[in-house]
Amino acid sequence: MAPKSKTSKGKPGGFGGPVKPADTKRTFTRLLSYLGRSKHLLFLVFIFVAFSALAGIIGTSFVEEITDEILLPLIGTQVTAEALAPLVKILVSLGFIYAFGAISSYAYSRIMLQVAHKTLNTIRADLFNHMMDLPISFFDTHTHGELMSRYTNDADVLRECISQSFVQLVSSVVTVVGTFAMMIYFSPLLSLFVVIMLILAFFIIKALGKQSAKYFRAQQQCVGKVNGYIEEYIEGLKVVKVFCHEDSAKNSFAQINDNLRHAATNAHTYASILMPVMGNISYITYAAAATLGSLAILKIPEESFFSLSVGALFTFLIYTRQFFQPITQISQQFNNIIAALAGAERIFEVIDTPIEADDGYVTLVNAKKNEKGEIVECEERTGMWAWKHPHGDGTLTYTEWKGDVRFENVTFSYDGKKTVLKNVSLYARPGEKIAFVGSTGAGKTTVTNLINRFYDVNEGKITYDGINIKKIKKAALRRSMAMVLQDTHLFTGTVRDNIAYGKLDATDEEIVAAAKLANAHSFITRLPDGYDTMITGDGANLSQGQRQLLSIARAAVADPPVLILDEATSSIDTRTERLIELGMDKLMEGRTVFVIAHRLSTVRNSNAIMVLEQGEIIERGDHDDLISQKGKYYQLYTGQFELD
Repeated sequence: MAPKSKTSKGKPGGFGGPVKPADTKRTFTRLLSYLGRSKHLLFLVFIFVAFSALAGIIGTSFVEEITDEILLPLIGTQVTAEALAPLVKILVSLGFIYAFGAISSYAYSRIMLQVAHKTLNTIRADLFNHMMDLPISFFDTHTHGELMSRYTNDADVLRECISQSFVQLVSSVVTVVGTFAMMIYFSPLLSLFVVIMLILAFFIIKALGKQSAKYFRAQQQCVGKVNGYIEEYIEGLKVVKVFCHEDSAKNSFAQINDNLRHAATNAHTYASILMPVMGNISYITYAAAATLGSLAILKIPEESFFSLSVGALFTFLIYTRQFFQPITQISQQFNNIIAALAGAERIFEVIDTPIEADDGYVTLVNAKKNEKGEIVECEERTGMWAWKHPHGDGTLTYTEWKGDVRFENVTFSYDGKKTVLKNVSLYARPGEKIAFVGSTGAGKTTVTNLINRFYDVNEGKITYDGINIKKIKKAALRRSMAMVLQDTHLFTGTVRDNIAYGKLDATDEEIVAAAKLANAHSFITRLPDGYDTMITGDGANLSQGQRQLLSIARAAVADPPVLILDEATSSIDTRTERLIELGMDKLMEGRTVFVIAHRLSTVRNSNAIMVLEQGEIIERGDHDDLISQKGKYYQLYTGQFELD
């Protein structure tokens, strides 16, 4: 059997969520490359961010003029409309400045939302498209819940970071730089004092930010685990209830949910502490600057370089309040960016996972025979197919597609440690039905995995119509086969759509014929909308047997020369199984068929039955031969009917 799904741990970017980004610089650069696809919009964003930040800085600078040239001269005098006229002009100017700043803020926010969603759309598309090309082994070793969290939790954190954190970070940097420049302009001496207080604030930010970032990363990790756990237990809820494990499931969830609570509480606690701490530092700085500024006004002569007017002091104090707020925001945005980069790194790790290797060059084409009886390629459908084999000298040869499959001394291991198949050799001539029986874990399903090249053999080879399947392109190889699995999966859509999944261009007549062949037509016509009945929730509105019948019809419409039935009738009751035997016989007629079944009654008419035990074929022959040998098959067969 294939390896069980598991969550990778102990490595950066693992699917349980990393402890920290393994390569922050590389991830950030890569994220910028995605953002760079909207560079024209980003340029506008930065322009509007600068306008918005500068509007606030420039607006504050008018305080000096209002104080020194308008308000102070009015002290002790009669206030007239003429005296207030300059103030009105300044206020009107300020109105235009702040209105322009507000419009700029709206503009960059709106544009950045567009950039964020466009970027996430591209990343999700790249992630999904890449996942479609990943080998089955990848999905066998990663839980669905953890993979889903890449599309939900990690993508959402990344969207929030792109749409908000990046622009706020730029805005804060522009505000800090611009504000500090104005502070130096109004009072170099007081600016020096603010720098000293800033150094103190920096050490506090560093200490608190480090703790906050640590817990934000832990929160990301815990969210992924919670998502994975919830999805797993929703899918297996019936099993939980059957075995009365509700309390155990609740306790396990309570533990991982509590871990999430602990991480989230600590993350937001440190993030919340940062604001009041910085606020208090800014108040202290404000009070101290006011005191020092007042002394400067009283003690320093006006002609001195360090002299200060009342208006300049007021303006400086306002800038002091404006200076510390964006610094606090910068520290908070860094936490959000770190969390987003951790999520982006996990997304990129999936995108960077090597795709399914395919070094095949033999393809499957429509073919016909010319007047000389030679196989040639043609564009129209003739019902005949051929393997197109290019050669190094530029010539092409064609091999008729028949369905001859052979195993030659095949040895295979999933993990390189435990051998699942040992030196297996077998052949299936066109039109033959080969059955595999044996205990669970004997290697039956592995045989079918190797035929499809879901995995490649370690030793030996498998040939298809005399061609080593490693030379055949995987898409062509799988196109020539159809599988009916024990675990039936139906997609959201109509019954017609699900049957046509085996052949997307199938006509209505072909779909109905396939349904009749699988004996599904009868129950389909009794559905509310017949073939147009919507299927949702993986066929939750159908019985297990009906779902399996649709799966068989899906294989029938594909009309392949090779058919693989992996416990195909395991979910169908005995009566239904007997009803579809004739249809299955028609489906298998003229095809090479591999059957895996626990019900030995379904393999009695096989041309050959392979009895597998611990990865080796210990018995082979038809039903009568194996019964006469009175070996393992005889024990299984007679034991089954004793149980019946």
